[in-house]
Amino acid sequence: MNSVAQYLSKNAREYGIWIALVLIVILFQILTSGLLLIPNNVASLIQQNAYVMILAMGMVMVIVAGHIDLSVGSIVAFVGGITAIMMDSWGVPWYLAVLGALVAGAVIGSWQGFWVAYVGIPAFIVTLAGMLIFRGLAIVIVGTTVAGLPRPFVNISNGSLPNALGFVGNLDVVTLVIGALGVAALVWAQLRTRRAAVKHDIAVDPAGLFWGKIVLIAVFAGYMTFLLANSAGGTPIVLVLVGVLIIAYTFLLNRTVFGRHIYAIGGNLTAAILSGVNTRKTNFMIFVNIGMLAGVAAIVTTSRAGAAVAAAGGNYELDAIAACFIGGTAVTGGIGKISGAMIGALIMGVLNMGLSIMAVDAAWQQSIKGLVLLLAVALDLIGKRRTGR
Repeated sequence: MNSVAQYLSKNAREYGIWIALVLIVILFQILTSGLLLIPNNVASLIQQNAYVMILAMGMVMVIVAGHIDLSVGSIVAFVGGITAIMMDSWGVPWYLAVLGALVAGAVIGSWQGFWVAYVGIPAFIVTLAGMLIFRGLAIVIVGTTVAGLPRPFVNISNGSLPNALGFVGNLDVVTLVIGALGVAALVWAQLRTRRAAVKHDIAVDPAGLFWGKIVLIAVFAGYMTFLLANSAGGTPIVLVLVGVLIIAYTFLLNRTVFGRHIYAIGGNLTAAILSGVNTRKTNFMIFVNIGMLAGVAAIVTTSRAGAAVAAAGGNYELDAIAACFIGGTAVTGGIGKISGAMIGALIMGVLNMGLSIMAVDAAWQQSIKGLVLLLAVALDLIGKRRTGR
């Protein structure tokens, strides 16, 4: 019992994020008289907040390495404008325009990464300049709304997977199959990780907590699957895109040399340099990566709106940063997980949707989200001080 209590105390932050998500969902489910978890609202929650999840994956890597990126919202507007113009004015096929958006995002990331990694200008200054530069360019190139985009492109964020397997009652079978495979893959991955840790004499969760966590996550995922299967379209296409990115970036951070170098730089820069880590190259690639993910977010945002506008991406960088900090990414760098950032993004999404359903004024919504961010960072710092003592 003592070992379990000690473990919970040590990992209170990680478990607290999950508990906070569940409590916030329950709270807004009550306050909205059950409207929050209507199947169609759950599908909309994913579609409306996919950009936060996508940007948060890149922002985790930036913050873990000890940097910050204030430019992603402006990059989303600029790249979204380029993408829409390619399709609307230049007649470029939508799939080539999507590829062009990814290239444009990576080029912008390379530009900013050069100043940070090789010139040595702090990322805060470089990306603040980028925020102004690319917002201005977005206003220049998207003088008026660029609409009338191809239907396949619009379906990236608004469409759902085809119902190829029919229905069981009102439930979309494709969604049920995807959900079952996802839960099975999660359980397998957790068991594989636990066995590897035990093999190498690394401390693991107590068995009761481990299986309790697995059961709770499986129940949560199963319930979300049930709700999506009941929605009008089933599985949103953008959910598949986000799911693939989550798997890829979790592997990148946890299983590759590049990921280990990011944690090393954020944990102790001097030690990383002395250990032979190429900090310049790593920092450069971090910004190339988040630039490319901003391109993905631009695709998703422009597709969702069905048009490009110069004002797109407003406060996106703040949403992504908030999702990371709420999800347990350390302000001081060196600590952070993709999974935590995704939970943080879901918390932000539930707050947005719940407050919108309750018809809370947009100004109050901003204030509430700011307060949540402040509390999350404060709890992180308080926890670190207690651990230090």
